[in-house]
Amino acid sequence: MAPPEQPAKRKPQKKAAWVMRSAAQQLAQLLGRPPESVSAIKPTDDGWEADVEVVELERIPETTSVMASYRVTLDKEGDLVAYERKRRYTRGQIDRRS
Repeated sequence: MAPPEQPAKRKPQKKAAWVMRSAAQQLAQLLGRPPESVSAIKPTDDGWEADVEVVELERIPETTSVMASYRVTLDKEGDLVAYERKRRYTRGQIDRRS
């Protein structure tokens, strides 16, 4: 009797939590500002995309601070290959969805 056929082994993907930390750390190095949070992350064919929130201008009260959402693109190894600011908003702003 022949041994059962083993499924093809895939190269393990980086874990989402690791990718989130990597995206935040690398963007912080480029911008010189620490990120507030990672609000979205998704795998792509070429690696990962993450949305990282950053305080761009601190104000008092905090709800009036200017925030920015950056789209960060990482390759399969977790290295940042591109980023762009997608939007700016005040911390207290609520998105209205229809």
